[in-house]
Amino acid sequence: MASIRPFRALRPAKERAAEVAALPYDVYSREEARREVEGRPYLFLNIDRPETQFPAEQDIYAPCVYQKADAMLREQEKAGVYVQDDSACYYIYELTMGDRAQTGLVACSSVDDYLNGVIKKHENTRRDKEEDRIRHVDACSAQTGPIFLAYRGRTEVRELLSEIKERKKPEADFRTEDSIRHRVWKIEEEEKIARLTGLFGEMDHTYIADGHHRAASAVAVSRMRREAYPGYTGREEFNYFLSVLFPDDELMILDYNRVLKDLNGYSPEELLEKLSGPFQVEKAEKAPYRPEKKGEMGFFLDGSWYRLEVRKERCRMDPVEALDVAYLQREALEPLWGIKDPKTDRRIDFVGGIRGLSELEERCRADCAAAFSMYPTSMAELFGVADAGLLMPPKSTWFEPKLRSGLFIHKIER
Repeated sequence: MASIRPFRALRPAKERAAEVAALPYDVYSREEARREVEGRPYLFLNIDRPETQFPAEQDIYAPCVYQKADAMLREQEKAGVYVQDDSACYYIYELTMGDRAQTGLVACSSVDDYLNGVIKKHENTRRDKEEDRIRHVDACSAQTGPIFLAYRGRTEVRELLSEIKERKKPEADFRTEDSIRHRVWKIEEEEKIARLTGLFGEMDHTYIADGHHRAASAVAVSRMRREAYPGYTGREEFNYFLSVLFPDDELMILDYNRVLKDLNGYSPEELLEKLSGPFQVEKAEKAPYRPEKKGEMGFFLDGSWYRLEVRKERCRMDPVEALDVAYLQREALEPLWGIKDPKTDRRIDFVGGIRGLSELEERCRADCAAAFSMYPTSMAELFGVADAGLLMPPKSTWFEPKLRSGLFIHKIER
């Protein structure tokens, strides 16, 4: 059963929340991060990507870089930019994008739940990316980026959080540059805390939607602290990690599209002929072509859009192999482009759906030769893969809106 608990969050002062809130550290390249923090001293990206405080040639993995993150966090806490709550609380984090809102519960989730499979995963992690966050969490003795968890929605949780939102004034209420509205409420009433803890304790599993590397890093640091304190009781803060839990029916997964740098020696005509084996291929009636259902893809080639439909006789029932992204990899990218590992092959790139299909056309005019537009993976598919103990192909899901970092910080030992 899922084990969560309240915590004393270190949060930005009310007047600082909008200045602090930052997109996750890993959505930026090194150059983009440096530009993003210019003239914005309180943006949390300064702390999340502390190499921005050094000359461009600085080794970003040097100990002094992570020490700088810790120093900045301590300095800003001392200056009142951040304030820690006096008692352990839960928090509500609501994000509104257009006319759609999603309401998450900010809580600490159990490291042991991660280790025992109560918290389910659907993605592999890379050790180099883990190492970076391990050093960051360890140096700061704090988890600074929340892990985005999903659960199968429950009416009792929804009604309780709605009642709190209606009754109380938000602790923070602001819009970010991408027009997302962010609101935060604090839950400090003991009976409501106990009720929420109990409701989640009735759930068999929660699922990592986004933040696999942050979760793995938090767990790694927990293990390090357990080794350092062999007499630990399990109640210490380092036995839990910062998370925001959302009901599955409020979440939106966007398409995660593919662009190819070349045609692997084929002419456009030859490639269309080759694709007609695994796909039914026809010229799209509208451009750009956005797939309307599972099993459809758009294909942009030589200035034209095509509609591709997977051939049913080539489909598989396995939860992973049945995914559209897996079908594309198996039936097109590997046999036609020779792309065996899309994580490392430099001839393929990925474009999140938030950028729109026009971005695919732009890339093909700039540095690519072809593009595939995908139908979004569903939450049911994500749960199905995770429940089967399997892993999705790389870049299968793109969640929007993105959680902001810096709004909640969990100190694990200070």
